[in-house]
Amino acid sequence: MSSERMRKIFSMVAPGTPLREGLDNILRARTGGLVVVGDVPEVLAIASGGFKLNADFSPAALYELAKMDGAIILSSTADRIVWANATLSPDPDIPSRETGLRHSTAERVAKMTGQLVIAISQRRSVITVYMGHTRYVLRDIGVVLAKANQALQTMANYKEVFSRALTNLSALEFIEEVTVADVVRVIQRYELMRRAWEEVTDYIAELGSEGRLIKVQSDEIIGGTWEDALFVMMDYLPSGGQEEAEKLLRSIGEWPVDEVLDASTLGRAVTQSAIVSLESSMMPRGYRALSKISRLPLSVIHNVVSGFGSLKAIRGATTEELDEIEGIGEVRARAVREGLSRLRDQVVRSLAL
Repeated sequence: MSSERMRKIFSMVAPGTPLREGLDNILRARTGGLVVVGDVPEVLAIASGGFKLNADFSPAALYELAKMDGAIILSSTADRIVWANATLSPDPDIPSRETGLRHSTAERVAKMTGQLVIAISQRRSVITVYMGHTRYVLRDIGVVLAKANQALQTMANYKEVFSRALTNLSALEFIEEVTVADVVRVIQRYELMRRAWEEVTDYIAELGSEGRLIKVQSDEIIGGTWEDALFVMMDYLPSGGQEEAEKLLRSIGEWPVDEVLDASTLGRAVTQSAIVSLESSMMPRGYRALSKISRLPLSVIHNVVSGFGSLKAIRGATTEELDEIEGIGEVRARAVREGLSRLRDQVVRSLAL
């Protein structure tokens, strides 16, 4: 199941939503039920019998109506009960992996209409959701919470490794010994952490109101890492543009994990060269180092990088030379020199620890 589709489904049926409350009531009562979310023409065309309600949705009303055998059709936003006790007649030629009548009907309706269809099993006490060709069994909240915490810990571990790789890269930048492999290592660590964050985000969607604490912790871990990775790309991509850097980062996010872990493949993407040696030297432009200086806007950082071309040249510039850059001025010129000096000292101390 794609993350986007998963989150769309869970936005309606996650714990804390009125629809999930009604589904849980049906589950506990062991009456079973079939619910379609979406009163679109494609659904209404295969529905017959029952009776039209067009009433406001409530968990209690859903529970009571599920005592009848027929399907319940809700509005697309699940805020109204449109039809109850309806008979659904999807195309029988649509393949279904299900054996029970209720679940096979639900699967065929979902495939035929593309709408969210929910089947509550009377015998097995499980809720199965279908949307298009996607099928998913809602899991016990305790199980999901345990998996979310495990994924969160993995994400935190990747963040620690990413931070160490950034610190190491900073140290190498100040002694002018950066290689392609060092840059690749940072991007790899970022992408692995980001993928762990996506997994946590999927669990948060499934947990609904029960996932608030996980979300706070996840946001704290991921905070600022996109900017760090972006500035690394802007420092080392041949073009150096922000748009190109963002495009490549997002493209890497869609790669198979094997390609992300292949240093040569990632090295070719970063250097934009068909043939690359991971031991080749690279020179940073200075975007990331300057971004660590307080109250220095990106537009001014861009002017400084454009004016000097490299971190080495920026570090070697005098206050007067920096003052000549548009948007700098004497105060900012001193702040740049002092800020880069402090950053170098911090990196040295971090490595010593």
